[in-house]
Amino acid sequence: MTENSPWKAPEQPTAQDTVPVFAGPVPPATPSAAPPPVAGQPATLTDLWGPPTGPPSPPDPTDTIAFGTPLPEAAPAAAGSVPRSRRGRTAALVTSTALVAGLLGGGIGGVIGANRAEQTGTTTVTTGTTSGTTTTVQLPTGSVAEVAATVGPSVVSIQFRNSTSGGEGSGVILTADGKILTNNHVVEGAVGGGTLTVTFSDGKSVPAKIIGRDPSSDLAVIQAQNVTGAKPAMLGSSANLVVGESVVAIGSPLGLSGTVTSGIVSALNRPVSTGTGATNGGAAFDAIQTDAAINPGNSGGALANLGGQVVGINSAIATLGTTVGSQSGSIGLGFSIPIDQAKRIADELIKSGQATKPQLGVTVGDAPNGGAQIGTVTASGAAAKAGLKAGDVVTSFGGRPIEDANALVAAVRSSAPGSQQQVTYVRGGQTLTTTVTLESVPSTTS
Repeated sequence: MTENSPWKAPEQPTAQDTVPVFAGPVPPATPSAAPPPVAGQPATLTDLWGPPTGPPSPPDPTDTIAFGTPLPEAAPAAAGSVPRSRRGRTAALVTSTALVAGLLGGGIGGVIGANRAEQTGTTTVTTGTTSGTTTTVQLPTGSVAEVAATVGPSVVSIQFRNSTSGGEGSGVILTADGKILTNNHVVEGAVGGGTLTVTFSDGKSVPAKIIGRDPSSDLAVIQAQNVTGAKPAMLGSSANLVVGESVVAIGSPLGLSGTVTSGIVSALNRPVSTGTGATNGGAAFDAIQTDAAINPGNSGGALANLGGQVVGINSAIATLGTTVGSQSGSIGLGFSIPIDQAKRIADELIKSGQATKPQLGVTVGDAPNGGAQIGTVTASGAAAKAGLKAGDVVTSFGGRPIEDANALVAAVRSSAPGSQQQVTYVRGGQTLTTTVTLESVPSTTS
């Protein structure tokens, strides 16, 4: 490789470098490869959702923390910059990972809980050889190969089509009769007349319908039609994860079903907002960050531990900047929704078709010196009952540092409705602490 090769590693961006942000839809993905990285080019938080694929999900008027008017000093960052973060913890406006392209011409909680049993015994697989014979291979316990053999049959590909576009994502099987957990942005394009098709690991494809979806958490549950004997995934607990733990991602990146990648948990409780941003109607969650390769099409797929348990739902990535009209792949910055949050929402969607969400009852914006500054407080809401007032700057929520408005939205949405959370805030130069009991409100889809 010569010194002038375009493939040499990018130089470290200077303090003056900014990251361009494409906040709106981009043209359909093309199958051509993305251009090589350019020296000095920083990572870009590009919107990969593609052209509109169905009725958009407008802001939920009941979600005052997520959709209140930002304070004047906290207006959204202009294109060409990234929201400020004192320690760089907030990953705002990352990309969703559904693969989208234009078309030419056109009582279940007990069931989910029962899938958490620990894996025991030895896993063997049968594989073909070049001579046409088969052989049985015993896989090492706790190996990536064993996880792939265990979790792979519980991960599906999901294709949507509507009159103007189509795309592909992934999903995780919850029940033997074909209930599947995925991302809202994977199936949203099928709302209002589109179609969904699920392809299982054995190649069988069947139509599917939406049971329920929750745009605020970017989760949805669908039902594969006329299915029996599907293999439900074993669901673990994201509360037990530690930074540095090995994990495996399984899904259908770029339409390549059954793709397995491995890495580690790079960070926990990473505030992530997708789409239009947490304070403007996008999904928000405290993510599991991983360096396992996640690419467009991995959305809704499994992030599993070495015990073969699903601990996260892969949902978003940060990418290198590209020209408008193309999509970048993994640079080792993938984000997954913790399974503990996903299980609660999936249970609700299956039971009633609608999820509930926690509500703090404030509008927020970025404080000038870090933190989330409260703009207005809903009378008799959770924040008001806890003594929070307009102008207070929240610096910690539930023990998590809060560095901007998106981080507070993600922390609230990742909490259980009705839970008690300790809040640290600054008022008049004095640091104070209170306890809030989050309200429970319906999460709307239209």
